[in-house]
Amino acid sequence: MAEQTDGRLVAAVESFLDHVRGAGGLSDQTVRAYANDLDQLVQFADERGIAATADLGLEVLRDWLWEADRRGLARSTIARRSSSVRVFTRWASETGLLDTDPGARLRAPKGAGHLPRVVSTDQVRTVLDGLAARADTDDPAALRDLAVVELLYAAAIRVSELVGIDVEDVDRDRLTVRVLGKGGKERVVPFGVPARDALEAWLGRGRPVLAARAAERSPAPARQSDTSPQPVPSEQQVQRSGGPALFLGDRGGRLGVRSVYRVVARALGDLPGAGPSGPHTFRHTAATHLLDGGADLRAVQELLGHASLGTTQIYTHVSSARLREVYRTAHPRA
Repeated sequence: MAEQTDGRLVAAVESFLDHVRGAGGLSDQTVRAYANDLDQLVQFADERGIAATADLGLEVLRDWLWEADRRGLARSTIARRSSSVRVFTRWASETGLLDTDPGARLRAPKGAGHLPRVVSTDQVRTVLDGLAARADTDDPAALRDLAVVELLYAAAIRVSELVGIDVEDVDRDRLTVRVLGKGGKERVVPFGVPARDALEAWLGRGRPVLAARAAERSPAPARQSDTSPQPVPSEQQVQRSGGPALFLGDRGGRLGVRSVYRVVARALGDLPGAGPSGPHTFRHTAATHLLDGGADLRAVQELLGHASLGTTQIYTHVSSARLREVYRTAHPRA
């Protein structure tokens, strides 16, 4: 049954986004990517006098991707755009907004094949030693930063998973943490003793200080008699105070993704080598170090929360690349 729209492409896109938001199972990041990509498509089509959904054909889609390539957009961005529009046109075809599915014949460009950045074991140790030296001052932000990086590397988790962890998700006896991954899939991942020690220090000496800052900023509750029911804090008050969050920002609220990026960028800033300096670097590094150490590929897949083994296999390429470099520099007949 067709969605009730007025026939305009912009209305069809809005209806599609409402559909994927209501369907569940997709991360907020994926929905935002759909919205951004399809908004670009609507603008491109409008500039060419195409406003009706029914006029969206294969040639328009090809021109849109070609124009993105001509502007120098990254191959990965163009591939994501291609994926977004294929999902949209399939939905539009299934709901009767399009007679056929033009996106089914659209071919995404192959990625450039860049390997993720991986830092060496010695470099990880240097980063963590530097953070530990700062944490020895008992500065609450330094205690938090050490625990953040230790957990990113130890558990190989995504930054979105890290900031979503609550205190009760951490089992310090079993050395495991429960995280919510892509598509709302929950998994329990292990971490090591150094990460546990950093978490203990943060929870004991750092988090209470930042939580107190949030409490100081919250308005004082009205005086009530002992028999009066206590007011239930609003969701906004809980968010402002950090609530049950494991990691808190400097103002006492739940630590955000941007803040983690800043922490990691500072930690990796002095290391030699090019490449991204975001939290995913520690995830890539942990996966590669596990495989270098003899871990089973499927075990690493489970740890990372990858739905497909093929996604995890990129780390075997990283390990092979490192092996080739060692061979080239060390073997006398390389």
